[in-house]
Amino acid sequence: MIEVMRAGLCDLVMDTGRPGWRRLGVPAGGAADPAALQVANQLVGNPPDAAGLEIVGRGPHLHFPRGGVIALTGAPFRAARAAGLTAGWNQTLVLAASEILRIETPDAGYRCWLAVRGGLAVPPVLGSASTLPQAGWGGHRGRPLRAGDTLHVGRPEGGVRLMRAQAPVDRGDDAPVRVVSGPQSAAFDDAGLAAFFGGRFRVAAESDRRGLRLAGPCVTGSAADWPTQGVLPGAIQVPPDGQPIVLGWDGPATGGYPVIATVISADWPRLAQARPGDRLRFQTVTVDQARMLVAGDTWTVSEWA
Repeated sequence: MIEVMRAGLCDLVMDTGRPGWRRLGVPAGGAADPAALQVANQLVGNPPDAAGLEIVGRGPHLHFPRGGVIALTGAPFRAARAAGLTAGWNQTLVLAASEILRIETPDAGYRCWLAVRGGLAVPPVLGSASTLPQAGWGGHRGRPLRAGDTLHVGRPEGGVRLMRAQAPVDRGDDAPVRVVSGPQSAAFDDAGLAAFFGGRFRVAAESDRRGLRLAGPCVTGSAADWPTQGVLPGAIQVPPDGQPIVLGWDGPATGGYPVIATVISADWPRLAQARPGDRLRFQTVTVDQARMLVAGDTWTVSEWA
């Protein structure tokens, strides 16, 4: 059992999502960086698709009346345990009974993931525990956590092993977000393409899990109206105002704006850590390069020596 003493900015129960329902307009959703959640689960001995917490911007204060085994991955938030001990990242942590975990804010990045041994026990919706806030279902009562909430934990299996993980190499905040050409890239004129690939865009405050709204050079040259088409997370639409929108994990299944490019899978974790005010730039790669990059972008997990 976990008691929420203070809620964070947006704490959502997430697993790896509910693929297969987009034809009915339901996004797959799930953790913004699935690999980070899966590794957190591995560190506590859970199945990779067990439900954990996705924590955004400022974290919660959580009370563990019976103790527990947890792991934190993703952006390194400032976090403290009992007696002022710092909560380590990317490793198995054993909490004593009545211990309080205080997660504050990150120095860099925007999201982290918390796994607890046994997984968070919430009723599945369409086969997933993930919260879909705009629909008001999934997760814990279909919403972010609030102070006073109680989360239940599933029954763990097997013994506890102390593990640690190494994240993929961070390319740095100034590295470009890599994309492949979108299905309507040829519809943009030279000035529009130059603005998109040569400019820097600020992540707007209105961004959320549905999409990152960008502010920067005006991307011009495409028709204002476009036939409705299927879209996926990472697709970059350009509405009539010329300010791109990177569709997110809870984004729509269809869209009526032209898609100039699509963020490659290897850089989705970068999108997960983009916070309002950050600046992004884009670089095109080929589909073959994108496949090679995602294949080589892996975590390593080992037991403590």
